[in-house]
Amino acid sequence: MTLLRRGRYRITVALVLLAAWAGGLAFLVRREFFQGSAERLAEAALRLSPGAAFYMVEQNGTRIGFASTTIDTVAQGIEVTDYFVADLPLAGKVHRASARSVVLLSRALALRTFDVQAEAAETPMRVVGRTEGDSVVIFAMDVPGQPTDTQRVAVRGPVLVPTLAPLAVALGEAPKRGKTYRLPTFDPQQMRSRDVAMTVTAESLFVIDDSARFDAAARVWKSALTDTVRAWHVTGVDGAGFDGWVDAQGRVVQAKQSAGITLRRMAYELAFENWRIARDAAAATGGETRDIFESTAISAGVSLKASSLQQLRVRLTGVTLAGYDLDGGRQSLRGDTLLSERKPVPASSFSLTTRAPEFLARFKNELAAEPLLQSNDIAIVQKAIAITGLERDARRVAEKLNRWVYDSLAKEVTFSVPNALQVLRTRRGDCNEHTQLYVALARAVGIPARIATGLAYVRGKFYYHAWPEVWLDDWVPVDPTFGQFPADAAHLRFVVGGLARQAELLRLIGNLDIKTLASGR
Repeated sequence: MTLLRRGRYRITVALVLLAAWAGGLAFLVRREFFQGSAERLAEAALRLSPGAAFYMVEQNGTRIGFASTTIDTVAQGIEVTDYFVADLPLAGKVHRASARSVVLLSRALALRTFDVQAEAAETPMRVVGRTEGDSVVIFAMDVPGQPTDTQRVAVRGPVLVPTLAPLAVALGEAPKRGKTYRLPTFDPQQMRSRDVAMTVTAESLFVIDDSARFDAAARVWKSALTDTVRAWHVTGVDGAGFDGWVDAQGRVVQAKQSAGITLRRMAYELAFENWRIARDAAAATGGETRDIFESTAISAGVSLKASSLQQLRVRLTGVTLAGYDLDGGRQSLRGDTLLSERKPVPASSFSLTTRAPEFLARFKNELAAEPLLQSNDIAIVQKAIAITGLERDARRVAEKLNRWVYDSLAKEVTFSVPNALQVLRTRRGDCNEHTQLYVALARAVGIPARIATGLAYVRGKFYYHAWPEVWLDDWVPVDPTFGQFPADAAHLRFVVGGLARQAELLRLIGNLDIKTLASGR
């Protein structure tokens, strides 16, 4: 496989992991704690019915997994357990991913404790937490091989978990078509509060299979009894957040996720047993499924020689562009038209020995160590010094780091969350690993660096991709995965930041259209 072909297998892995990681089966693209008044939550709790719901997970019409939500009353309050498992076709292989969350709520639906676990082939993760009164959420993240990351976060009032957001809409009052519900939220991954708007856009009847019988001749489960339920289509304003149908009890009937993934409620045997039967049959016959990387790619409509591309003008349609980091640096956005330019890097830049206090204060965040980006670890620091030697010009140091990461890391698709220290040890990975290690090395020697994520052109299509940006008198995109310094103009940045920010890309998948207007060398 050539490097360019490998280029297509990039940030989609992280996006799929984010989906599995979010912890709520029908809300896999949200990671927020929803707030509401104690009175409204208590009123909704009175209508909450214990029980279980089961879901078939499909990807582009192919059954790939199973999910469930169980609500139960316990001595301490109300316990909500969500489970999701799927076999995801990625880069020519099928990867098993699963997520399980157990959340304890008060009798008024306010969050008390939570335990969220997600596991893919290479990266198990766990987050446990609790609330202190109605003002603080304390949580700890565990990733193998890393110290536990514990944080305390202030909140305003009682908080809800993501799976109960549409439930609060449905049970708080009768849903009305056209009504918009504004929910103040807190996102513990991005460490910020914001309002999320959810709108009821339609009302319809659904026929749900609520029991099943086994067909011995066909060797599959088939519907035995059905039930007709009324449901409301609830969606985030501007395409952000939950997108699905919810019944009068607040239970999800059907939900749409990223990468062509949907969830459909049905009897347990139809959801789980038929998935298991189909999975075993596919394994026995070598059946093929559509690769998620290809299903999320966007046609460019033209053939470009990306590596030498100096300028690219495209029109972006199908999604609201507000909130993305499209404007700034070498990119300029005018309406729905984005201009991306490959500007030359200055022949020399600032010296790493003469940085003023104002410089250090300005780039405090872009020079700091972060969880999984251990720029202050002795192994990272020693390697950065070994690579750069006595060179002190920031431009030449940045280029040396780019060349070393490109030359030293095997180009392999990984199904994991990038960890700079681990990448330094294993010397392999895709764009996420290349970018994570580069940013850690750059920060270790005092060059401000950050992670950019968006789309990169590879052989007729735009694929989700990550690359670093370094400060060399301006933010300069570089690409240690492709070996480009600076990166070509076919890198279209949408967000700046780590995996938490990259979750914003989820609402692009399946919705964004790109039309190439002009290109130049």
